[in-house]
Amino acid sequence: MPGNLDFSSFDLMDALDLAVLIEVEALQRYELFTQQLGHRYDNDPATIFSQMAVNEGKHATELFERRKALFGDAPRRVSPDDIFDVEAPDYGAPNSSMSPLAAFKVALSSEKKAYDFYDSALSHVTNPEIHALFVELRDEEAEHVRMVEAAIANLPPGSERETEEDEDE
Repeated sequence: MPGNLDFSSFDLMDALDLAVLIEVEALQRYELFTQQLGHRYDNDPATIFSQMAVNEGKHATELFERRKALFGDAPRRVSPDDIFDVEAPDYGAPNSSMSPLAAFKVALSSEKKAYDFYDSALSHVTNPEIHALFVELRDEEAEHVRMVEAAIANLPPGSERETEEDEDE
């Protein structure tokens, strides 16, 4: 079962809380990468990671607003410990000389990881509302995969080259 979660005990609120936590973890990881790399030139890896953080933040906000509209301020029963690395890119993924293509490949891997999580979770979900939500989330992750693949296809020539570290570093 994905992440050792017992989906049979989940209700729709738990499923929405889980989805929000997954998006927030990815947002925070992309923000960390952006800080670690720093912006050095237009469309550099930090720019790409910053854009991914914005996308994850928007998705988290949409899911949170949906949760709040349905369940108000009811306390969350799902913990961040339940979702480690579901969508978040691997901590060791960025490096100071990575290319824009490498940054997009990190993002692509993360989106595919999230798709796989929801797709795998579906076989463990019996609640029809949660099943429908997870299908929706899986399909959104598939759309994110297509968006990142399109961004990769539109990269200018030379985007696969790693940058040289500054002499002063």
